[in-house]
Amino acid sequence: MGFFKSLFQRRKVEGTASLPPESWDEVSLKREQSNLHDAEQRQRYIQGCLEQMSESAAASERLAGEYNTVTAYLTDIEEIEALPPEEAQELKANAKAVESLEKEHKSYVSKPGRMSDSKYHQIECMEEEIEEGLEKIRSAETYQGAIRQDLGRLDGEKHAFQYRREELHVMLENTKGMAVICATAIAACFALLLVLHFVFELDTQAGYLITAAAAAVTITIIDLRHLDARKELKKVENSINRLILLQNRVKIRYVNNTNLLDYYYLKYDVNKGSELEQLWNQYQTEKQERETYKQTSVDLDFYRRELLKQLNRLPIQDANIWLHQTEAIINPKEMVEIRHGLIMRRQKLRAQIEYNQKLAEKAQQEIKDVVEQYPAYAKEILDAVSAYDN
Repeated sequence: MGFFKSLFQRRKVEGTASLPPESWDEVSLKREQSNLHDAEQRQRYIQGCLEQMSESAAASERLAGEYNTVTAYLTDIEEIEALPPEEAQELKANAKAVESLEKEHKSYVSKPGRMSDSKYHQIECMEEEIEEGLEKIRSAETYQGAIRQDLGRLDGEKHAFQYRREELHVMLENTKGMAVICATAIAACFALLLVLHFVFELDTQAGYLITAAAAAVTITIIDLRHLDARKELKKVENSINRLILLQNRVKIRYVNNTNLLDYYYLKYDVNKGSELEQLWNQYQTEKQERETYKQTSVDLDFYRRELLKQLNRLPIQDANIWLHQTEAIINPKEMVEIRHGLIMRRQKLRAQIEYNQKLAEKAQQEIKDVVEQYPAYAKEILDAVSAYDN
């Protein structure tokens, strides 16, 4: 009994415990992993393509508005740098006056522990939008954690199904081996009974019956185990395909959310939301202290009005923001730094928009390819596309 138990002991499945996690930044449409002749798998695959197109289009639309705003600021810089020498000199003179008076006016803020002027002005320029931006970062970071959990869970489920698939393959091989050994054993029993009957002239009728009964029971059990394993293997394969399509949808959200967070971090010059929150709280305290000690300066107000009046005569989007960027008007190097930052932001946005456009085009082309390669299902697929668009 111990011999047979060790003979048919299930073999250990190797190689699945250390399966590497899939790249969450990689979005793939793997048609070969879906049986498109199967109605349910075909519907899931086309639905996945449509959802990829929808997700990408929505993300591109959200990014386009911010892209246009950044482009408008770059255009403002070009307008300022293209001023005639006389107007440029007057603008710089007003900016220098504002810059000098502001430094005198805010000299008290050089006390230890206060925010630097550069950091204060950076937050001040974004004051109107920073609370909304902070909320967006918090939401995106929370969503990022949820997506990571989903991807981790999906990875775990897929690896579990892959492990089970290997187990089932081993089980099928075992049942085949068991069937061969049982057939051999039954043949040996019948041969022995024949020898006992004809050579030793023993009554072996009962032996024939017992052997036949044992053979029938054993073969039936082995056949049932084999059929059950094949049925379960088919279910496992379908589950793996379903998880891959689901992973693709989650990966799109992960990549877009990661890019969005990277853009926010670049825009607000932070590494995480808690850092921006700390800066915002520090800024609010600093602002209150500065307003408490601030004294009205007639000259400062005058030159600010003059600078704003001159800026308002220019075809720029937001003249007020340049009241906080006087150093850039005076110093070409500072203007270059600002332009560089805006170009980086625009490049980041453009890359995200192009990424989503490529995803949408890839999914659209995939649907076209499926329609061409499976013309029998063309009407069904086109109806699904039409219904999704509506």
